[in-house]
Amino acid sequence: MRRKSEIVALILAGGQGTRLGVLTEKIAKPAVPFGGKYRIIDFTLSNTVNSGIYTVGVLTQYRPHILSKHIGIGKPWDLDRKDGGVVILPPYQGNKESDWYKGTANAVYQNIEFVDQYEPEYVVILSGDHVYAMDYNDIIDFHISKDADGTIACMEVPLEEAHRFGIMVTEIDGKIVEFQEKPSEPKSNLASLGIYVFNWKFLRNILIEDEEDPNSSHDFGKDIIPKIVIGNLGKLYAFRFEGYWKDVGTIHSYWESNLELTRPLPPLNLYDPNWKFYTQTEEMPPAFIYKGAVAENSLVSEGCEIEGEVYDSVIFQGVRIEKGAVVRNSVVMTRSIISEGSVVENAIIAENVRIGKNVIIGKGEFRENELDPKVYNTIITVIGMDSIIPDNIKIGKNVVIGLEVRPEDFEGDEIPSGGYVLHRR
Repeated sequence: MRRKSEIVALILAGGQGTRLGVLTEKIAKPAVPFGGKYRIIDFTLSNTVNSGIYTVGVLTQYRPHILSKHIGIGKPWDLDRKDGGVVILPPYQGNKESDWYKGTANAVYQNIEFVDQYEPEYVVILSGDHVYAMDYNDIIDFHISKDADGTIACMEVPLEEAHRFGIMVTEIDGKIVEFQEKPSEPKSNLASLGIYVFNWKFLRNILIEDEEDPNSSHDFGKDIIPKIVIGNLGKLYAFRFEGYWKDVGTIHSYWESNLELTRPLPPLNLYDPNWKFYTQTEEMPPAFIYKGAVAENSLVSEGCEIEGEVYDSVIFQGVRIEKGAVVRNSVVMTRSIISEGSVVENAIIAENVRIGKNVIIGKGEFRENELDPKVYNTIITVIGMDSIIPDNIKIGKNVVIGLEVRPEDFEGDEIPSGGYVLHRR
C-alpha cells in the first residue's frame, strides 16, 4: 500500500566532521553533543516537527551507531508514527556489497524508492550538522509562490568569508543566475546554507541523470546546482534567511557557538515555548550547587554537582566539579569530572573525562599545534572522550589530548602549548 505525504524531509547526517578532530573520532558530526544536553542533529529534527513535517529520512554513513541509537524510533520528536515518522537510511545494501554514499546527491539518489512511496509534491533536503532555528514553511511557501523547481536557503555573510561557501548570484526577484562553489573571487556574499526545497519529480529526474554522469562527484553544491543553473534546466531561487544559523564544523566555531548560549540575550533561544528543541536524553535529578560554590553566567544541566567555581561555560549533564576547582570559558560534556583544585580555561572536555587533582589547563602562550595545525589552530585545548588526566599536570593552550588517554601515556608533568598526548595502544 502506498502512503502519501505532501512533503518529505531528508536529513544528510553521514558527515565525518574531520575539522572537529578528536570530537568526531568515534562519532558522526551530527551526533556531537551541543548546548548542555542536546546533540547537533536535534536542531534539524526539532525544526522539522516544529514546521509540521512528520515524514523524515535520516541518511547516515560514518560511525552511525551513536546517532542511530540517539534517534531511535523518534519518540522525543513525536516521530514515532505508523505512517511517516523517522526512518534511518544507511547506504543501500546490494547483493554483493554495501556502497557508501558517494556524495550528497548520490545519498538522495540511493533513497529514491523511500521517497517515492510517499508520492510527495516537495522534498526538503537538510544538513544534520548545523545549529539553527528555522520554520521550513517559510521557505516552502516562498518556493511555491515563485513557481520554482528548486529553492536554496541563503544568508548574507561577510565578503571576506564568502570563499568558504557556495555563493549565489541572483536577479532582483531572487532567481539564481550563477552559482560559485567556494570561489576565490566571489561575485556575491549570498551564501548557501545547505537547505533545499525541490519539486520531487524535477529533482528525481536530475538525480537519475547525474548518477549516469561518470564525471560527476554526485554532490549538490559541486554538481547538481551548477548543472541546473548552467544548463538552464529549471528555475532556482534563493530564499534569504535572517535568523540564527551556525556551521559548527570547526573547533573554534563549536566552542564559540556553545559559549554564545551563555550570553544574557543568546542568538539562539533554547527557552522559546513556541519553538522547542527536543532530544533523547537520560533522566537525571536536578543540578545541585553547593554552599559556597559559584555558577556565574553559565549553562548547568541536570545531574550536575558544582562544589567549585564555573564562569561563562556550558556544563553538560552529570558533570561533577569538585571543591576548589575552577572552570572558565569552557565546554564540559556529559559525566566528566573536574577534580579538586584543578583550573580549566578555554577548553573543550569531551564525555566521560576525568581531570585529576590540581591540574592546570589552558595556561601559557599560544603555539602552533604539533599534531594537526589545520584542525587545532586557536587557544582552545581539546580533551577526547574517556580520557583520564593524572594529578598535578600542567597543560597549555591549543593542546590535544586524544581518546582514552591514560595517566601512563603522559611523559613528565607538563604538556606545553601546541603539544599533544595520544593513547599508546
